[in-house]
Amino acid sequence: MKRKIVKIDEDKCIGCGLCVTACHEGALQMIDGKAKLISDAYCDGLGDCLPECPTGAITIEEREAAAFDTEAVKENMAKRAAAGFPPSGGCPGSRARGLVRKEAAPAPSDHSPATSELLQWPVQIKLVPTNAPYFSNASLLIAADCTAFAYANFHKDFMRNRITLIGCPKLDAVDYSDKLTAIIQNNSIKNITVLRMEVPCCGGIEFAVKKALMNSGKMIPWQIVTVTTDGQILES
Repeated sequence: MKRKIVKIDEDKCIGCGLCVTACHEGALQMIDGKAKLISDAYCDGLGDCLPECPTGAITIEEREAAAFDTEAVKENMAKRAAAGFPPSGGCPGSRARGLVRKEAAPAPSDHSPATSELLQWPVQIKLVPTNAPYFSNASLLIAADCTAFAYANFHKDFMRNRITLIGCPKLDAVDYSDKLTAIIQNNSIKNITVLRMEVPCCGGIEFAVKKALMNSGKMIPWQIVTVTTDGQILES
């Protein structure tokens, strides 16, 4: 059938991903750094994505295309949710991406400049996709969020050369073990470091990692490091 449907000019696409989050039907995905229409059946042709594109790479054209299929859209969205992708139409800040660090500029004094060691985005366990490319052959840091505030050298001593996932087992009303199991099962993880606080409620994040490792059926080196409330490493 002939109908209206989106068209993407890849030469104009800068890979920002704003159109992907604006599409409520999940018809667009980032592939090789470019937005692509993954199925004609997912696109309703209404163009919610158009105003989000900063370069005008998306237009509406009329051509032969499969009919819009609401059931196919529901199935696709369910698969995306199961894989841990943030909902379409959600915050662009949830878009998974690796980070490339530039060399820090010289400091105006004798003090060395502080440099972030974060290698990816997002960092929240609840938001990160389970099959993000940065998980391939990665060393994982799974940390209680309070550790970053309690331990002064969090970036240098723990985040460096690791993919960082953070959460609070007391405040997040979710079982992390299912998400972590999927991450371990779907990727070649080299090792895992669990960084927790000494407070009892922080045991939830340690338990979730242990459960995920058992459920995954994989033998992966792992360690637990405990931080005291005054910012010291608790000797085991």
